[in-house]
Amino acid sequence: MADGNRFFPAPRLILAALVAGALAGAVAVYVSESRSGNNAPAQVAAGDSKDDVACAAKSDRAKKVAAAATGEVAALLPADPPQSMRSLAFNGPDGKPMTIADHAGKTVLLNLWATWCAPCRAEMPALDALQKEKGSDAFQVVAVNVDAGDDVKPKEFLADTGVHTLGYYRDSTMTLFNDLKTRGLALGLPVTMLIDGEGCLIAHMNGPAEWSGPDAKRLVETALGS
Repeated sequence: MADGNRFFPAPRLILAALVAGALAGAVAVYVSESRSGNNAPAQVAAGDSKDDVACAAKSDRAKKVAAAATGEVAALLPADPPQSMRSLAFNGPDGKPMTIADHAGKTVLLNLWATWCAPCRAEMPALDALQKEKGSDAFQVVAVNVDAGDDVKPKEFLADTGVHTLGYYRDSTMTLFNDLKTRGLALGLPVTMLIDGEGCLIAHMNGPAEWSGPDAKRLVETALGS
């Protein structure tokens, strides 16, 4: 990965994140099951809104894109079924509320992270490198910090880990994480979702990955070319 560190197996990483969170006195984000990656829990079925119906029709595309997730991003799972993420809300780099719908027309790799999350510290420079190389009018990494409190620690974290390209997105209320947890998409941190230009969830992953490597870049190219 970007800093040369090697990842531990996902369950140990998630445990490390939880321990770090407890020591830091962070808001409790816990793993309700011991499963992660390719053993993630079943998703809550998509709703019957017009957007969800349109997204559900993309099952074949989701499978095709997820099939390209090999090697260091092999834990990425196809959305089953694809569902609309347009309403997912957080604050943008300007501090104003926004949703995934504001990124219409752009494929988004949405990642949730926190300063007390040990695997996030290793993963964030890789996400930064992916955005630097692949970020465009067609693709963007949107990494959302979910720490409670003010912006001081998150911004120090980004500076300490050498993250300079990623936009600063925030949700200090845990609403975003809890929404994804309710949908069966989030166990703990980090959690990552690949969302297409129409706001449809195409694939998702619990746990960290090497996002700056060739496997991740091929995945992005597949998602953009599908």
